[in-house]
Formats: sequence, C-alpha cells, structure tokens
Amino acid sequence: MSFKAVIFDFDGTICNTGEGIMKSAKYALDSFNLPCGEWEELSYFIGPPLLVTFQERFNQDVSRAIEIVKKFRERYSDKGILESCLYDGISDLIKSLKSDGFRLAIASSKPEEYIIQLLEKFSVAQYFDIVCGVSFTADCESKQSIIARALEGLGVSNDEAIIVGDKSYDIDGAKANSLKSIGVLWGFGTKFELIECGADFIAEKPGDIEAVVLDLYERTDNVQGIFSGRVLVMHEDDITLCNGMQAKRECVDHPGGVAVIGLTDDDEVLLVRQFRYPYKEVIYEIPAGKLEKGEDPFEAGKREFKEECGAVADEYFSLGELYPSPGYTNEIIRLYGARKLSFEEQNLDDDEFLQVRRMKLDELIERIMSGEIKDAKTVAAALKLRELTRSK
Repeated sequence: MSFKAVIFDFDGTICNTGEGIMKSAKYALDSFNLPCGEWEELSYFIGPPLLVTFQERFNQDVSRAIEIVKKFRERYSDKGILESCLYDGISDLIKSLKSDGFRLAIASSKPEEYIIQLLEKFSVAQYFDIVCGVSFTADCESKQSIIARALEGLGVSNDEAIIVGDKSYDIDGAKANSLKSIGVLWGFGTKFELIECGADFIAEKPGDIEAVVLDLYERTDNVQGIFSGRVLVMHEDDITLCNGMQAKRECVDHPGGVAVIGLTDDDEVLLVRQFRYPYKEVIYEIPAGKLEKGEDPFEAGKREFKEECGAVADEYFSLGELYPSPGYTNEIIRLYGARKLSFEEQNLDDDEFLQVRRMKLDELIERIMSGEIKDAKTVAAALKLRELTRSK
C-alpha cells in the first residue's frame, strides 16, 4: 500500500467532544420534557447526525426533531463547544503526518463551522488541506457522501487514501467508498464494534496511525506468555507484517523508570557507582529507579534522587524520555534535571549498595565521549543538560 492522504473523523477521533455534546443533548431533551437519564448516558449522540438520533431514539417526527436540534445548538454554540480537548498525542500525530508529506482531511457529521472553530482553538487548522462537515441547514448527509467529498477535494484516488475513525459509521463510510480504514480505540466506539464492522486496522494509540500509513505497522495476532517475574514480563507474539507475512517477536514488558541528573552550584553532577550484575562491572550512572504501578514519574524521580544521593532540589525540570532498547522492550525512562540542591541522609534499599560521587559536568562529558562512561540514561541526560546550559 502507498497512501498519499489520511481522512480523519473528528468527534472521538481527533477531539474529545463528548462532554459538550452529551450535556447539550441533555439540555435539549429536558427542554422538551423527553426522559433521557443522566448526560453521561447519552454517548449515542456522538457520531451520527443529531436529527437522525432525535428521530430514531426518541420517536420524534422531522419537524419536532429540527426544533430539538435548535435547542441543542443553543447550548452547544455557547458552552458545549468549549467542553472539548484534543486527545493526547493527536497534535503531534497531525504535525508528523504533514511533515511526512501526507495530505490531510476531515470528514465529519459535525457542522463544519464547529470543526473549524475547534481546529483553530487547538492550533492545528493549518495542517488540514480540506475540512468536510455538514451545514446547519443540511445536517443529515451520510458519512459515505461526506467522505466522497473529502476524497474529491484531496484529489487522490480511492487506493491512495485511508479513513481514520472511532465508530462503525466511519468504517462503513470507508467501505462504501472502497477505502481502507483504521479504527481507533480512544474514542466512543468499542474494539468489538470496529472489528465487527470490518476495520482494516485497529489503533491503540495515535502513533499506530502513522505506522499504518507509512506501511510499517506490525499487527499483533497472538501473545504467548513465557515468564512473569517481580519486575519483567516476557512474551512471544505472533504478528502480521506490513506486507502480510507472518513473523514472531520476543518482547520484555517493563514498568518504566526514572533518572535524575543533579547539578550543584559548582557545576558538579551527582553520580552513583554500583556493581551491575548483567555486565559484571562497576559503572558510573546518574541516580535512577523503576516506576511502581500507577506511580507518577516525577514523584518517583524525586524519591530516587533522595534515596540514592540524599539530595533534594528546589528546581526540577524535564529532559524528556528515553527508549533504552526498542528492539525487545517497551521500557521508557523519564529523564529529569535538578538544580539548587541541598542534602539529607541516604535511604538505600537493603539489597542496594552504591557510592555517591561528584564529577564536573565537563569531565563527565569528556568521559562519555571517550567511551569510559557507557550507561545510556547517563549519556543522554548529560548531553541534554550540556545543551541546555549552553543555550542559557
């Protein structure tokens, strides 16, 4: 497959608009004395045209449903539209796809005016080549027709575009236009719904979409457990490659870790020396530790810094994330810097033996560049810290 364009649904795919839609639906139904339960129970309003939902779910004729839609928009235009946010990772995905050279479009049953307003609010409007929604006077257009308009506006053929959506309406619209489709799991549909309606791919996170359209995606078909230990879980997965061939992947699941590089007022970095059993060596590294289940990485970093070095800081700052070995493990190490340090007592675990050392940042960089210091998190954190200190 060689895609040139990606057509997104909006509600439930790019933007979490659920709260505003459901609260506005509740407002409209209450205004006409139609029983509907609590607003959290009205997720079926997200996706299909409002006029259709008010008719089919509440047995209203067309003229009455039009009046209810007007009441819905009375609240939504003023309050509901503001009760929205982009899903995590969507902004980065959109920018990355555009950088990759893809043409981008939106095909949604939402009024086009609302879509554009929200895209501008979240500063992503400039990345879309075309936005296809409905008008306030003609809001019952089928998803098939909206997608066809987007496809025509993009100027690409059916086999050069792919649909991304969270509901069966999106997948059915893709099929009606002979397009491939990606069903996303962070919206308002379910995995069962997306599989049942025949989505070609299922995305668990936004990054999966880029992998699919770049023709690099590997689909998990089966997971076979091998070992489950105190920290690590190992499994062998059966996968389907982007060319349709079958393969296996051996993986190690890790809860993730944190590491802190502390810099004193004298430009010295706090390091620890300890024996690392897998390498059978004593090595230098910055203080670090693994995350407990559900633990906030920043709080874990402060804890490890104090426990290993007896250090606390008035100023902490993020140095990003590190994938230490993406070929076989999903471990993510969150890196932090620390300044304005003060010192208390160490609080090491019973099986933890280490020595705290101070080293000038310049010397640390020299020993990294010579190959003497090899620990990946220490290398990454030190080089990032050096760049930050140079830029200030």
